[in-house]
Amino acid sequence: MHEVKSIESIQSTNDFVIKFANVNGSGSASANQMFAKAMFRMGIPVSPKNIFPSNIQGLPTWFEVRVNEKGYLGSRGGVDIAVAMNPQSYSKDVDEILPGGYLLYDSTWKRNFNRKDITVIEIPLTQLCVEAFKNPKQRPLFKNIAYVGALSVLLDIEYEVLENIISEQFIKKPALIEPNLKALNLGRNYVLENLPYPLGITVSRADKLEDKILISGNEAAGLGAVYGGATFCSWYPITPSTSLAEGYEKYAKKFRIENNTGKNLFASVQAEDELAAIGMAIGANWNGARGFTATSGPGISLMSEFLGLAYFAEIPLVLFNVQRGGPSTGMPTRTQQSDVLACAYASHGDTKHVVLFPSDPKECFDFSAQAFDLADQLQTPIFVVSDLDMGMNDWVCDKFKWDDEYKYNRGKVLNKDDLDEIENFGRYLDVDNDGICYRTYPGTHPEKGAFFTRGTSHDEYARYTEDGEVNAATLSRLMKKFRTASELVPEPVIEINGKDSCGVIFYGSTSPAVHEAKDILKEKEINIDLMQIRSFPFNLDVWEFIANHDRIYVVEQNRDSQMRTLIMAEGGISPEILRPLVHFTGDPIQASYIVNKISEREVNYKSHINAKKR
Repeated sequence: MHEVKSIESIQSTNDFVIKFANVNGSGSASANQMFAKAMFRMGIPVSPKNIFPSNIQGLPTWFEVRVNEKGYLGSRGGVDIAVAMNPQSYSKDVDEILPGGYLLYDSTWKRNFNRKDITVIEIPLTQLCVEAFKNPKQRPLFKNIAYVGALSVLLDIEYEVLENIISEQFIKKPALIEPNLKALNLGRNYVLENLPYPLGITVSRADKLEDKILISGNEAAGLGAVYGGATFCSWYPITPSTSLAEGYEKYAKKFRIENNTGKNLFASVQAEDELAAIGMAIGANWNGARGFTATSGPGISLMSEFLGLAYFAEIPLVLFNVQRGGPSTGMPTRTQQSDVLACAYASHGDTKHVVLFPSDPKECFDFSAQAFDLADQLQTPIFVVSDLDMGMNDWVCDKFKWDDEYKYNRGKVLNKDDLDEIENFGRYLDVDNDGICYRTYPGTHPEKGAFFTRGTSHDEYARYTEDGEVNAATLSRLMKKFRTASELVPEPVIEINGKDSCGVIFYGSTSPAVHEAKDILKEKEINIDLMQIRSFPFNLDVWEFIANHDRIYVVEQNRDSQMRTLIMAEGGISPEILRPLVHFTGDPIQASYIVNKISEREVNYKSHINAKKR
């Protein structure tokens, strides 16, 4: 029997961070996700994050899972258990383990890790798989399942949960169920026969997630597009947005099929580049379909001219931007909130766009569906902006809800009878004084509305003009429409927590870290009021929150504090009131980072105030 050294080990139940270190392309992702799903199935809040390089295979990759019964789902920092399967990254992986933590590694090749303050768990996984499986290509895959089996005993995970996950995962390939269960039991049996168990870290059924689901933001947004009435998607592959288009296609094949014939009632086109993708989507919307495209920062840059066309010609469009590190190619597999200003002011000339900022997959679903109504109502591009962390990782969130009686809002669209009653139809006439004009679909009327869209300077009847006064009037009307949009977009979520509180503004995937930081700061007797920005243009609630605080920290994951810049530009807010709190390493922001920054600045602020009083 392997002897575990007597050290002061971490002791906890349903509260730890485990990090799997593998080689990219080794098939470890499904095994690691199986572990995260097992935690979720046992009712324990879990936050898995896939950390991978921008190559196909060969480089180190990591999969970090935070398990926390209190429901804190932001990245925590530090590792309690490391499952080290890649000798290339041993040094980094071992260094990250907190004192008293645990290291599980493949001891087929024994190694001395020079850490006296951790428990080293040796399991000869490769040797076990070589002896149990004949196919050399399958052995690396089954080795991953074997370490999950070992963890099931070490952490006291319910075996039946893992058994069910394997059965479900290979339901379409039933021949693979038995060998995967065999691999799972290889790891289990080795621990049962050779090692002391369980560890000081264990899991216990919590049943706290009855009304929750585990899903990625991209998959949620793809499903939301289906429910929002999208029948056309054009896209060009780019990390981290590709899985959103794939998610749409997957769900469209389920819900957008004609019952009698099996015919597709949707189209999903992989274009030759980003320019073609957005051009196709604009054309689809111009013809009356609900179409969208999905991309990331570099794609937004390439789509800029077409975005100006859609804005000025007033054609509905939904564009999903799943942000990544930048500029240029940047860090394509790391997260960042790097395109806030690029989306808000995309294209040349005087343009302003409506932008939605979901904070979890539930809002990805809701805002995705809502975006198509907004695009039709406002006749303009609508951005739904998430990021890699939210888009490509699974998150625990509330179950989605949908009213089957809901009717889409197609906005101001005239039919043939409407046009017959209008003596002189003008595509760009602001009849209702809200900046939004009436439009028709192509072919609606044999005579009226034939030329009803123009991307060059035009008058109210879509006639080309170089009259500066007329063009200025058009731009002023578009600004009026933008103000109308502020009454239609999702409102901010505001939480007031007491007198003498400083304010914190945040958006998107920073939400879990901010809420956890709020609780930690409260223990330090620092109260913070929260405002989660969910859309641009900003409505009155945003300005009232700012007016009610003399100091506000704007938490965001980019170098230049882009949301802060946007708020100052739109509201003329003093830089002294809005204080940047930025994080841009490419890793998700942590509550501890926010706590340290706010604590330090609040201490300095109060010292300054006290000095003034003296």
